[in-house]
Amino acid sequence: MFTKPSSYLLVALNLFLAACSSVSVTSDYDHSASFEQYRTYTLAPSSENIALSPSVEAALRDSLRVNLAARNITEVSKDADLHVVRHISTKEKLSVYQTNDWNYRGMPYGYGRYGVWANAPYTYTDVSQYTEGTLILDFVDAKTQKLVFRGIGTGIVSDPQTNAERIREAVEKIVKQFPKTLPH
Repeated sequence: MFTKPSSYLLVALNLFLAACSSVSVTSDYDHSASFEQYRTYTLAPSSENIALSPSVEAALRDSLRVNLAARNITEVSKDADLHVVRHISTKEKLSVYQTNDWNYRGMPYGYGRYGVWANAPYTYTDVSQYTEGTLILDFVDAKTQKLVFRGIGTGIVSDPQTNAERIREAVEKIVKQFPKTLPH
């Protein structure tokens, strides 16, 4: 059976972990670029030492294909307008959650010389370690070799199935921030 303070701590921890399960995304782009000229892309091979699992790699490719096609940008094997270059990194992080409790213990008032103020607060601290993953998608103009758009997605690394879902979410959110292109 949980005491009141530990129940609050468990609820707060679950809410924190639920909030961390989604992917946050930021982006930036070259405001002078003419995005309507981009109709095709290739996914450049990764030069990083971090290899994606097969399910995560498939999720990345499929999500790029679907989300860019919705923007009228299709994948080709050569002579593309854009090269999509991915960068992947991971970092170990710590999360510290701290709360205080005034030692109520179900009694209406504390006993002793100072009544309720005789009970000093308890401090509860919970420390969690997790791995944060970052996916950067650089969209490079194939003719000028100039970076025209960068999207960065960050989320917690977990098992391969969850990682694949988070990659899909990150790619979808990144591509939504890609500047609008005109229909064909």
